[in-house]
Amino acid sequence: MRSDQIRQGRLSGERSGDIEHFLASMEADRWIAEADLLVDMAHLLGLRRQGIIDEAPARALMAALLDLHDHGIPKEAFDEKFEDVHAGKEAYLIDRVGEDYGGRLHMGRSRNDEVATCIRIRLKQEIIALVRSLTELRRTLLDVAAAHIETVMPGFTHLQHAQPTTLAHYLLAYEQAFSRDTARLREAYARLDVSPLGSAAFASTGFPLDRAYTARLLGFSRPAPNSMDAVATRDFAIEVLSDAAICMTTASRLCEELVLWSTAFVGFVQLDDVYCSSSSIMPQKKNPDVAEIMRAKAGTVAGELAAAITITKGLPMSYNRDLQELTPHLWRGVEAARQSIPLLSGMIGSATFNAERMAAEAGRGFSTATDLADLLVREYGLPFRTAHRIVGRAVRYGSLDLATLDAAAREAAGISVVELGVTEEKITTVLDPRHAVALRSITGGPAPAAVAVQLSEQKDLLARDAAWVEETDAALSNAFRDLILESRRFAA
Repeated sequence: MRSDQIRQGRLSGERSGDIEHFLASMEADRWIAEADLLVDMAHLLGLRRQGIIDEAPARALMAALLDLHDHGIPKEAFDEKFEDVHAGKEAYLIDRVGEDYGGRLHMGRSRNDEVATCIRIRLKQEIIALVRSLTELRRTLLDVAAAHIETVMPGFTHLQHAQPTTLAHYLLAYEQAFSRDTARLREAYARLDVSPLGSAAFASTGFPLDRAYTARLLGFSRPAPNSMDAVATRDFAIEVLSDAAICMTTASRLCEELVLWSTAFVGFVQLDDVYCSSSSIMPQKKNPDVAEIMRAKAGTVAGELAAAITITKGLPMSYNRDLQELTPHLWRGVEAARQSIPLLSGMIGSATFNAERMAAEAGRGFSTATDLADLLVREYGLPFRTAHRIVGRAVRYGSLDLATLDAAAREAAGISVVELGVTEEKITTVLDPRHAVALRSITGGPAPAAVAVQLSEQKDLLARDAAWVEETDAALSNAFRDLILESRRFAA
């Protein structure tokens, strides 16, 4: 194929291979190559609809574009001498149908609005895929939680035994977080769903394009309202990277706990062997490598977000070539999240949780001490701070039996809990982890009845999010299908 046709007018001289490689965006462009063909077809149909291009060159170009769609873009179009796939593909079309025809496709369009449109199309597809994975992860969390409503375990603050809870309550906490990730991505999709096509370099074009028509062909809800913003902004990319980074931060926290829980000295969970690796020297080892790599992937996504923000923070309006450097960070970030979430779902769904071990730890570390303080408040009228001081002093002594509690009360508050009517039986009852969990039946609590309400509500929300995925995916796929059919009818 010919050399870069874009340089031939204004510029002279041959670039070195180093310069070509430095300027090229071909690796990132592979993500949007298919979308670029759709954009070409929509733009061509729009040009013909408005009478901007004659029928003969339009048909010839459409036939060539459909051939690329059916058989793939040739590797020559990805040659770094073209800087990007858009220029490489245009050179291919000119070689295929001649410059008199092939040189007309770019009327009323710049690479600026072309690439911005392609990125939005591909990113919409990535959001749909990521939200679908999140709905599957949430479904897994809800299913496992439903099976462990009464599986008592210790809750932790500062990695210390805090208060008893249940495995269901714990898993639902993560499901809540991932449901918010889903909501954020859905909201990002709505803001992303505008078409830059027709904005040209930044000031639109003098050709009478129908931007609403091409937006509809490409499955967008509407054209972007300001042509400068349409090509210059990448806030949509930063927003999606931010959503992905938040999501992966939550995934990393869950992975961290799975790593800890799977150790021999905790023993709360047994991860399926397929998510683990062994040691090259120690034959006994079973290492939670998938969870560990996923923790690292969270750092990768956060790094891509930081890079994207840093690249854009000093750019004046409107388009600047710096934005090309942002795109690889976008794809690496969303890919890391998209790869991770299905694996996390599988890891949770196939894990075996040790209910006996969890129950044995649930009462350790005086984890029900708060309930004993609450007993002194509810049944014996003590101020909570006084009850807190008494129980804390008894913990310092190393026991919560009646004798120790009474001694602590006399020393810390000048009263006798025995004289108040506290009995060993009441203490034993209130310190039982299952009793502590059962008491916490208010909205959001770990008691089985409260958890059942949470499960029901989250299942309803999940059903709505899953429906959104299918409806949105179908709408976008149908738009692309109709665009291809219309292009074939035109070229026939």
